[in-house]
Amino acid sequence: MALPGWPLFGLVVRTPRLELREPTDSDLADLADLAARGIHDPSEMPFSQPWTDAAPPVLRRNSLQHWWRKRAEWHPDNWDFTGAVFVDGRAAGVQSAFAHDFARLGAVKTGSWLGQGFQGRGLGTEMRATILHLIFAGLDARVAYSGAWHDNERSIRVSRSFGYEENGVTIELRRGQPDRMINLRLERARWEAQRRDDITIEGLETCLPFFTGAGW
Repeated sequence: MALPGWPLFGLVVRTPRLELREPTDSDLADLADLAARGIHDPSEMPFSQPWTDAAPPVLRRNSLQHWWRKRAEWHPDNWDFTGAVFVDGRAAGVQSAFAHDFARLGAVKTGSWLGQGFQGRGLGTEMRATILHLIFAGLDARVAYSGAWHDNERSIRVSRSFGYEENGVTIELRRGQPDRMINLRLERARWEAQRRDDITIEGLETCLPFFTGAGW
């Protein structure tokens, strides 16, 4: 339920398989516990920032501080939406979307993670479909960006299934060592060609100023 002055709590995107919404503090605690139980094999690192290397108590604290900071610093010129993913009412992961100067650029970047107990069920693809629907159908974006390390075949495969095209390779630090990041780009027209009609958005109208700045 939305709070006066913070309508994002009323923003919900639904598919037949999951729900995506702004998490409450109670939801954030559930997500922090989920992440602390494990997201990936410790020998791997799928993220640009190795936040999952922290010990569980530190990971929980860092995660909560990170999410609270994003909420506190929200501005239409620089926003970061934490889309908590729920499957059968249970917190399953996060599908985020973030943008700088969205009103003029119409460009959004995305990132995501799933708790290990929810992996291998096609939910990563469903999450991406959900956030892309919010970005393009809801916010009328021009382009969506994503990225993955060169050996993260699962993430790259999900992107390609939606029509993303490679947008160059950059060398970035991965656990302190240089490695190749594959950058990906999805134009609105390519998304439109396969947009779904079974995804719904609730509560967006009152949230639009938070994303576009109009009426902020």
